[in-house]
Amino acid sequence: MKYSLQFSDAIHILAYIEIFQETNLLSSEMIAKSIETSAANVRKIMSKLKKSGLIITQNGKATPSLARKPEKITLLDVYQSIEGNTNLIQVDPKTNPNCVVGANIQEALTESYSRLQEKVEREMEQMTLAELIHKIAVLENEHRPENQEFIEKFL
Repeated sequence: MKYSLQFSDAIHILAYIEIFQETNLLSSEMIAKSIETSAANVRKIMSKLKKSGLIITQNGKATPSLARKPEKITLLDVYQSIEGNTNLIQVDPKTNPNCVVGANIQEALTESYSRLQEKVEREMEQMTLAELIHKIAVLENEHRPENQEFIEKFL
């Protein structure tokens, strides 16, 4: 099964941008090192975040910033900017129409998957980027308190 890490990487990028705001560590190359991906992938994700109004960027300058306060960015906002209207759980469209299960599984799962999607979206709407950044700061403070200068305002 193939799954996308772009949602997780997008949250990572947003948190990184907020934590390292007003530093010289905001290039796509620096962000890519944090995620352990390519700078091209970071730019692709940032393009989606910009298009959806979550970040502000300027050509030629490594100074991205959040377009809204982290308290006003929900995980649902991020998810929709990356995945659009794609559901988290997909029904396999290729099943055997001549099989008792294969002929009916798609229709049987559709309603359940829709209910799950609605529940997950409601939960995602309640979770903010600010909460995640706070958790990152608390964890960093526990593991490497020498980085206090970057995380202090998020504790």
